Amino acid sequence: MTFMLPRQRASRAAVALAVAALLCGAGGCTTLPREDPRADAVRAEAVTASPLRTDQDRRMDASRHPLELLAFTQVKPGMMVLDVAAGGGYTSQLLALAVAPGGRLWAQRVEPGAALTKRLADAPQANFVAVYRPFEDPVPSDAPALDLVTLILNYHDISYLPVDRAKMNRSLYGALKPGGHFVVVDHSGRPGTGISEGKTLHRIDEATVRDEITRAGFVLEAEGSFLRNPADARDLSSGDGRIPTDRFALRFVKPH
Repeated sequence: MTFMLPRQRASRAAVALAVAALLCGAGGCTTLPREDPRADAVRAEAVTASPLRTDQDRRMDASRHPLELLAFTQVKPGMMVLDVAAGGGYTSQLLALAVAPGGRLWAQRVEPGAALTKRLADAPQANFVAVYRPFEDPVPSDAPALDLVTLILNYHDISYLPVDRAKMNRSLYGALKPGGHFVVVDHSGRPGTGISEGKTLHRIDEATVRDEITRAGFVLEAEGSFLRNPADARDLSSGDGRIPTDRFALRFVKPH
């Protein structure tokens, strides 16, 4: 167990509060529930500090900005959440911790993967459930109405697979409660490229994502700037590593 001095704990809480304030300043506060931002920030800090997160998770934090992501999703304890294209479970793990107690996280993959299987074997959690379903029908049949769906850094991959994305987005829309959210984060492609660079540069045109998701009935509620990088010319593969990619974060809502 790792112990922190009171000054260290206060410092981390201050960082979390600053993150919440920054997100509000970016224009997202008008749609946030009227809750205590201090409590949300402290809860997010506890999530990221959890010993259930792996060393690899913590190495990824510098580029993935988990505190800002949690604030942007507006995830809360007790929520029912689906993480689509869960990969190794980095985002799924954060969300499973954030919805406890009382909530549940389904991590969707088309088929089992070694990293997610190992994560759940090493640290089984009753509220963290892997589900293997096609992208066109990703919602577990036994899931109640969902509060939140996330699709993080993988919409571009789905774009070059033989997947009916319109059907997928309609399925997600139908699975959410009225007022529920669909959060999409991805590597920005150059304007006008659509899905053409999904397989080559592993990027996607933000306008294409907005259009496809709003066609399913969603309304764009907020944009996050916490993963933006104006220095990215968007002409290198997102896996190149020479420069942090410019990434868009979009929060859609299912209207009441």
